[in-house]
Amino acid sequence: MTKTSRITTPFSATSTAAEVVAGVDLTGRRAIVTGGASGIGIETARALAAAGAEVTLAVRNPDAGQATAEDITATTGNKQIHVAPLDLADRASTAAFAAAWDGPLHILVNNAGVMAAPETRTPEGWELQFATNHLGHFALTTGLHAALAAAGDARVVSVSSAAHLRSPVVFEDIHYRERPYDPWTAYGQSKTANVLFAVEASRRWAGDGITVNALHPGGIQTNLQRHVSTEEIERLVAAAGSAGARWKTPEQGAATSVLVATSPLLNGVGGRYFEDCNEAPAHQPGTRTGVAAYALDPEAATLLWQVSEDALSS
Repeated sequence: MTKTSRITTPFSATSTAAEVVAGVDLTGRRAIVTGGASGIGIETARALAAAGAEVTLAVRNPDAGQATAEDITATTGNKQIHVAPLDLADRASTAAFAAAWDGPLHILVNNAGVMAAPETRTPEGWELQFATNHLGHFALTTGLHAALAAAGDARVVSVSSAAHLRSPVVFEDIHYRERPYDPWTAYGQSKTANVLFAVEASRRWAGDGITVNALHPGGIQTNLQRHVSTEEIERLVAAAGSAGARWKTPEQGAATSVLVATSPLLNGVGGRYFEDCNEAPAHQPGTRTGVAAYALDPEAATLLWQVSEDALSS
């Protein structure tokens, strides 16, 4: 098989969501942004709305969602901004959201997440970060498959992280029942799962016109870091600085999500990982950029899909 070329765009780490969507007309298209009432979710939703999309904010806090919807309408003039409750760690909530959706869905941005949480388990005994960041989005997206297929050319955006470089999915003990819990490897594992999901979903659903890609938004100081101490944030800032990186604004942090969701350059492209508005190269040891080979491994992607289906059906 001939290796496909890496996707490059005119945009970069400093581009904003508004810049990457400029000139794209999303009139008549419907989008969902999970976690759309905080952090980069707000700016992702705002950019999609500014381009004319009907946007549903899928949020844990409907009051915050309503305030965000009003703000987006005020700044874009788009009144087609809706709010719906969604708790990704709650199977009933995820199922109810998917069941309530009516009609086609053109863009699904799986943006919500939890980072470096202290050891917490769902009622099923699942580790919280894997349950929220991967299993919840897996259940949501598969539950919305018919709506995505009805669109004919739908895109799913899986917001991963450079933290996927911290850990592959450890299939032998995903939920830390045997090994000592570490909040950062647990987060990394869940972010690797976000990439593997894009790989397998694109393979399975290409015939339905659905493409799925993953991305690293960059370092953005948002509520995602609520479980991270000030000392740890300072350490991360220092490490980012030494690697030549820097914190992005929320508008810049949302840019890669919006590009993956809307750019004509990605028509028909799936199963890939992007950072700084371009497809990422292979990870090189000693760096904090690129995509790990294990995150794109098709066998691991197929296994994760089966493990996820089994978990959700039990």
